[in-house]
Amino acid sequence: MAARRAGPAGAPRDLNAAAEPERGWSGASSTASTLESVTSEETVDVVLIGGGIMSATLGSLLSQLQPDWTIRVYERLGEVAQESSNAWNNAGTGHAALCELNYMPENADGTVSADKAVAINEQFQVSRQYWAYLVEQGALPEPHNFINTAPHMTFVRGKANIEYLKKRVAALAEQPLFEEMEFTEDLERIAEWTPLLAKKRNPRARVAATRTAAGTDVDFGALTRFLLRDIERRGAEIATNHQVTWLKRQKNGTWKLRLRHLVGNTPKTINARFVFVGAGGGALALLQHSGIPEIKGFGGFPISGQFFRTTNPKLVAQHNAKVYGKAAKGAPPMSVPHLDTRVVDGETALLFGPYAGFTPKFLKSSTWFDLPFSIRLHNLGPMIQVGLKNFDLVKYLVSELLASRDKKLKALREFMPTAKSEDWELITAGQRVQVMKKDPEKGGVLQFGTEVITGADGTIAGLLGASPGASTAAPIMLDVLGRCFPDRMAEWEPKLREMIPSYGTKLSSDPEGAAASLAATAKVLDLAF
Repeated sequence: MAARRAGPAGAPRDLNAAAEPERGWSGASSTASTLESVTSEETVDVVLIGGGIMSATLGSLLSQLQPDWTIRVYERLGEVAQESSNAWNNAGTGHAALCELNYMPENADGTVSADKAVAINEQFQVSRQYWAYLVEQGALPEPHNFINTAPHMTFVRGKANIEYLKKRVAALAEQPLFEEMEFTEDLERIAEWTPLLAKKRNPRARVAATRTAAGTDVDFGALTRFLLRDIERRGAEIATNHQVTWLKRQKNGTWKLRLRHLVGNTPKTINARFVFVGAGGGALALLQHSGIPEIKGFGGFPISGQFFRTTNPKLVAQHNAKVYGKAAKGAPPMSVPHLDTRVVDGETALLFGPYAGFTPKFLKSSTWFDLPFSIRLHNLGPMIQVGLKNFDLVKYLVSELLASRDKKLKALREFMPTAKSEDWELITAGQRVQVMKKDPEKGGVLQFGTEVITGADGTIAGLLGASPGASTAAPIMLDVLGRCFPDRMAEWEPKLREMIPSYGTKLSSDPEGAAASLAATAKVLDLAF
């Protein structure tokens, strides 16, 4: 009898099947990996839909936790990491709540809570530990290729905002993961941190800032490519120019997927024991096609945007930080204005924005019919409720759409008074699709953040939403593993603890552990500490 080993959810897999030859990787500049013709009889253990940071992270984890499983990654475009994970489609902030004020909003009674900020930082530390582990194992290259030190700052103007910032600093003062945060109202001190904020600013204007020197800038496009390169070395297959058009649960418990090879327009099918839909803005449609009841009531609200970018070396040399301000009234969290240092493909630039906009497309490279085609009877009610209750957001988006270049430059000059139009070019940011879902009390709510959707039997999972997204990919994918493979978590735990030393604990409750983790990962990733 052929030897057999359990695949996902206990499904048996024949180990006597002939091993496929090892596949090469075409390199960061060209990630098009051609998959040979797939027959409808073939069944693989894991299919990851979408070649972004989420699929790459889940594939990386599974390839080490269960190296005998077969993994396929299908990406619609000709290269991986070209939508939200692309370096110029996001701000590259290692979101640790060190500078993002929207993670600590002021309550109606004037108080602020550190709970969400602490939780976000905890999540980022999980990602940071995992990346450090992969660097130590040689699975990722020298860390400067994807992560670099960039101090995280907040910058506010006016008495009310300064008082809020003081409350925020006080609420974080006793938190182990925020111990290094500095606060000042001294413009000269701010000028020492980053000259562009202070140069030619009215010295009598009331301003304040915080700074954490150990913040990070992450090239998520490069990181995605490196992760996928590593899992391909471990036996996974990466198929670009392959679009999943349909999927259905079979009576035997597997999922049947219909694909189309976009080079030649060739249809294909494949069966999978487990499917992860990490297709960014395309995830909602695929989860709806799957027919799982858990997706009912969910809708998507797309938001586009632009950034100003400069590579002027004189400006770049005067600003080494990611500086976040306060969002305008009605603005979504992803539209918080910020002036950032970016390191992409080894070159440093400055980025300011984002300037929000609207398009019904769910992806930069998709169709204008994405939004209308996503409407179903089960999500129409919640979507209408969201529209009626978020007039401030609609008003904000309209004002952003109508904003001239001069108005956009005015917003930049609130951060950098000396900004000149000729130094800055406008680039288009990635599409973000905010989650709209049913709410028992409000009918429908617009949710800012990420939402993991899993089928009841654990054979399918998907991800909706946006920020903090990529920065917290590792803990989000651990959540997927816990939901979909609960019977395997005990078996996997020793390996998970090896990869992520704080697994199952909270660094925020362990000052010594937090300090040790920050120091250890900073050393491996060559970051300031």
